[in-house]
Amino acid sequence: MRKTGWVVSSGIESADVKELHQSDSGPVPRQRNEEAVRPGKSPMGFRTVKAGLHTAVVLCLVTALVHVVLVFLHVAPSNPVSTRYSSQVNGWVFPLFEQNWRLFAPDPDSFNRKILARTAHTDSEGSVQVTPWFDLAAVDHSAVDHNAFPSHTSQNLLRRAWTSYVETHGGSDTARSERAVMLQTYLRNIAADRFAAHNDGGAFDFIQLRVVTLPVAAPGTPAGDRRPAPTEDRLLPWWKVTSHGK
Repeated sequence: MRKTGWVVSSGIESADVKELHQSDSGPVPRQRNEEAVRPGKSPMGFRTVKAGLHTAVVLCLVTALVHVVLVFLHVAPSNPVSTRYSSQVNGWVFPLFEQNWRLFAPDPDSFNRKILARTAHTDSEGSVQVTPWFDLAAVDHSAVDHNAFPSHTSQNLLRRAWTSYVETHGGSDTARSERAVMLQTYLRNIAADRFAAHNDGGAFDFIQLRVVTLPVAAPGTPAGDRRPAPTEDRLLPWWKVTSHGK
């Protein structure tokens, strides 16, 4: 028993001597590595990311401020500032940020419009092939009918494109302002994309629109009664479009 106790105590004393030698020789290498990982200054990559983040935040704030100012000038009563910078204001607001009061004072359409389109394509032999009329508005109506949550695109995209076209062109189909040119291109592209989506890949290079305006029937009118005569049947000129189909 005494011998065993002596051996154990000797082992403890040996361990104490080793720890003492290690403490005298200085910190262990692991501690030196930890101290080396802690530089006095931030790495270059971190500072670059931080500067980029600050720049992005500043740009977002400036863009938001400019947007608020331009929209305010658009909806505010006419004043010298909005008159002087009307082209810049309209260029920013239309067509994505248009503001109106229809949410609070709705003005529902009193007419039903059939917006029809047909296309033309010149084949390799030089002959022109013209398609039958296709009712673009009927596609939107079928997507809205009996749909509890119709999309904004089906309800308003084509309809608003046409009403905006009429507002800028009147009874003429000649664009007399930059906004009129933009809305003409907007309507033309919508019609071409809609027609191509339902044309099964048929090729065409020109498109023509025909808009038939019908008055809304009076409430309580029997469904079998004779449909009212159109109040307007407007035929637009042929427009050149980017080639669709094959």
